[in-house]
Amino acid sequence: MASQLSSQTIEVADVIAANELFHDRGWSDGLPIIPPTAEAVEEFLIAAGLAADEVLGVEPVKGGVVTAEKAAINAVAAGCRPEYMPVVAAAVRAITTEKFMLHGPTVSTMGAAVLMIVNGPIASDLGMNSGTSVFGPGNRANATIGRAVRLILINVLGTRAGELDKATLGHPGKYSWCIAEAEDRSPWKPLHVERGFDEGTSAVTVVAGLSGLQVGEHAANTPEGILDSFAQRMYALGPDMKEVVLIFCPEHADFFQKANWKKSQIGEYLLERTRKPRSEWAGFGFPVNWFPGQEDDMVSAIESPESVMSVVAGGDGGAWSMIIPTWSFGAKTRSVTHQIT
Repeated sequence: MASQLSSQTIEVADVIAANELFHDRGWSDGLPIIPPTAEAVEEFLIAAGLAADEVLGVEPVKGGVVTAEKAAINAVAAGCRPEYMPVVAAAVRAITTEKFMLHGPTVSTMGAAVLMIVNGPIASDLGMNSGTSVFGPGNRANATIGRAVRLILINVLGTRAGELDKATLGHPGKYSWCIAEAEDRSPWKPLHVERGFDEGTSAVTVVAGLSGLQVGEHAANTPEGILDSFAQRMYALGPDMKEVVLIFCPEHADFFQKANWKKSQIGEYLLERTRKPRSEWAGFGFPVNWFPGQEDDMVSAIESPESVMSVVAGGDGGAWSMIIPTWSFGAKTRSVTHQIT
């Protein structure tokens, strides 16, 4: 069996030997891989309509180049199917933009991971999970697309733990973090449509996400009551977040629909509801030099109403939603949405 990493081809005895080779050379995330044979890599490139030497992106700080061939090798190794390759390619194009500023969140001690949110027809075509246990195991597309991007970060851009990756703790999203939005359960426009794409197109949004915090609100049946629970959890995340992702489960989203709330109202409400005096934030250990002002100045947990990214996903029942803060505290990193072609 011939395993391939970039232009290098190595003969190995079997799948077990291929896995040992990958682990020994630091080409793995610690989990077993599928040997990326030349034939499999070619199949992935054909499925996405990509030439092997086509450049999908260049990391802006260190100049690492991600070619289609390198991305396909890691997608095969991650366990993807060929039809997943267009999503992987679009995600690579998104994370290598200047706006996303990949270097910061991938090397920071804060330990962010790349969260991918897929919208449009391709999510259904690939059978992606947007429902029950959406962040959990069991769905091949979700799991392997997210893992492919992680392997690309490791093998192409060198962000291995203990080397460039200096995360103090990290979190499980650094293995794989990819979901589809439950567009059929959302009272709002899909995320990619909100960001300027046509509803019939497919797109992936990449976010430098920190570990999520679940919000259980089982009693409130109004947007205000639900968001008050969000606000209490957001205090623990610190002030002046430039971006924060709110994952609303369908049960919570239904109450926003009944009240005819727009997405913009969510950010406006939370901007006011999460204000504290500057001195109080400092008293809880948050660096006040992140934002200027006097001790009694009121500072919100979010920078503006537009800082909130609202997405519907998850299963019915349970009334559990989630807050995902991002690596954007005083930093330039911002989420990016890229069309999948």
